[in-house]
Amino acid sequence: MPRYSMPRITASSVSLCLLLVLGCAGPRERIVRVATFNASLNRDQPGQLVRDLSTPDNPQARNVAELIQRVRPDVLLINEFDWSEDRRAPELFQANYLSVSQNGAKPIEYPFRVYLPVNTGVPSGFDLDNDGQVVTSFGTRGYGNDCFGFGQFPGQYGMLLLSKFPFESSQFVREFREFLWKDMPEPMLPTKPDGSPWYSDEELAVLRLSSKSHWDVSLKIGKRPVHVLASHPTPPAFDGPEDRNGKRNHDEMAFWAYYIGHDASGTRLPQPTKGNFCSTLTDQPDRRGGRAPSFVIVGDMNADPNDGGSVPGAIRQLLDHPRVNAGFIPTSDGAVEASQMQRGKNESQKGEARFDTADFSDGENGPGNLRVDYVLPSSNLRVITGGVFWPASSDPLHRLVEMNPVATSDHRMVWLDVSVPQK
Repeated sequence: MPRYSMPRITASSVSLCLLLVLGCAGPRERIVRVATFNASLNRDQPGQLVRDLSTPDNPQARNVAELIQRVRPDVLLINEFDWSEDRRAPELFQANYLSVSQNGAKPIEYPFRVYLPVNTGVPSGFDLDNDGQVVTSFGTRGYGNDCFGFGQFPGQYGMLLLSKFPFESSQFVREFREFLWKDMPEPMLPTKPDGSPWYSDEELAVLRLSSKSHWDVSLKIGKRPVHVLASHPTPPAFDGPEDRNGKRNHDEMAFWAYYIGHDASGTRLPQPTKGNFCSTLTDQPDRRGGRAPSFVIVGDMNADPNDGGSVPGAIRQLLDHPRVNAGFIPTSDGAVEASQMQRGKNESQKGEARFDTADFSDGENGPGNLRVDYVLPSSNLRVITGGVFWPASSDPLHRLVEMNPVATSDHRMVWLDVSVPQK
């Protein structure tokens, strides 16, 4: 159970809440609104997102932009924003959507962005799903299953980080896209029914942990650096009894648990062994170890604490971590209403509906609505308030989460107002 939860505010009062919080901020603290949103700005073909954002009239992109303008985060991770080699998509989204008022909402500007390649749709050259064939040709059936991360083309389901705050230094981002799964401390690697390894030694020599990527982005917030730790672990589904995706999902979150300096039980990692993860982890020759005294972990983690198909305890690696402040659990009225109206799988779930952040299938083969999207600050940062943008049907902004005729996403934006000390 949470130690406390957000006060009941409607979606239309989010901006007012921000004004009140900023009005209460003292000279020794800076209040920052941090959000994560799986916006489903992914497309079926390479280049399609750039084409859709090249004009200001794409209905889904307008809804996404309006939602962002209503919540007005200072720092925002967007999951499922396709990567494109020409890097034009973020600029087009800013110019044609965020910088333009949507239905009377005030435009919003993000002068600082992180937009980097991801592992989705990048062919591995191996038969990673063990179906007897190696698929490397884009557009061929089974292509995504043999890629480093599932995707029908390189960059599908990518990531975009938007910030109003500048980067701390010229070396402001560490990306661990190519970090190997086998190099995790005690990796949870899958096995075949006979107990033999699912992946060969040759496959493990190249198989990356991140299904998309892991980013450590250092922002300068007033006088203090705060690290945004961003990722989007694979869904723990679409596999077989070996649970290769579920185990990878678990270890993608374990990466952050080790990166911030302790294991999930609170024990400082041993020195010097393979478990000494932070001191040996290198993304560049002269950059070694975890360096995040203040941080916020953000992303669609595809794991619920109580329900769904993830490995038991997967998200608990972060929620129960001694360096993570997870006591505040954002809620929404819309999630409760949706669970009651949709029923189905939701009726048998253990978790409370008010914490849900995704509106998934409620049928027999679906997981029901789940809490899978997280904003988790470090324990030295104070949470002021927060929420899940899931308005009830009586709220005028409910149209932004309706699925007819077009909505934003089956996920909801999650946001927290965090106090960053300035002493």
